[in-house]
Amino acid sequence: MTGMEPDDPTPADTPGNDTPVRGSDLARQALEQARERNAARRREAGRTPLVRRGGGPAARRRRRWSGPGPDSRDPQPLGATLRTWVDRAGVGADLTRAQIFGRWPQLVGPEVADHCAPVSLTDGELLVQAESTAWATQIRMLAPQLLVRINGELGANSVRRIRARGPAAPSWRFGTRHVPGRGPRDTYG
Repeated sequence: MTGMEPDDPTPADTPGNDTPVRGSDLARQALEQARERNAARRREAGRTPLVRRGGGPAARRRRRWSGPGPDSRDPQPLGATLRTWVDRAGVGADLTRAQIFGRWPQLVGPEVADHCAPVSLTDGELLVQAESTAWATQIRMLAPQLLVRINGELGANSVRRIRARGPAAPSWRFGTRHVPGRGPRDTYG
């Protein structure tokens, strides 16, 4: 064989047969060979063979309807579909962070939100910046109640710990360069 000849002999290739091979016969043979290869691949993969459309008993057995009970093939609510997508995409932490920062007054209440703000959410630890040390202490005491409210709104274990810090002291560093030393002091004598 030269490589240009078909693998299976066609009726025209057999000796003594003078019937010319038409294009439709070649197409039909190629389709049948492709179906056989596909069926062999499906058998090797352990999948059930495809059932041809028709009214035979095999077609009725293969098709299974969902029925009256809930099924995974039923239409799903949009919220459940989005939760599945968020879990698969791995963007749950970013979404939780955005919800905490965006809905902070609704989550903790307007009085607490007036005196503190969320700074970061890292590995379930929420860092809150308070406007005074007294409010930082108050946030530390309210942390268990705030955890319950936040996790109730956003889902269990969205935030595992709340850490509050007071106002930052003014920095005497200006610019990107810094000279080591004790810093500014009383120079007025």
